[in-house]
Amino acid sequence: MNYKKLDAALAMTLNQVQDPDEHSLVVFVHTQPGTDTSNATTILKNLGVSGITEIKDVFSATLSLNEIAKLSEQPWVQYLKLSQKLRLVDGQMGAKSISVNKY
Repeated sequence: MNYKKLDAALAMTLNQVQDPDEHSLVVFVHTQPGTDTSNATTILKNLGVSGITEIKDVFSATLSLNEIAKLSEQPWVQYLKLSQKLRLVDGQMGAKSISVNKY
């Protein structure tokens, strides 16, 4: 695992994972511009990522700890960031928790 490519929240969350093969972590995969797209596209598709185009360099995916470890070693991966939960505050209804992709 290349921890230099992980944001702090993702690195801390990985320490709490009980099953390294469970797809439980929603992450953003930031790729290097000018990447060899054939290799990157194949790997990302195998991980269940859709909407892959040559002009796109950030992808979201739900991955396991083991998949994150393998991705972090890829030279075309710039960094991996954990998707965060945001809270919606409504004066009448109180705080509600929603999950969104934020990067």
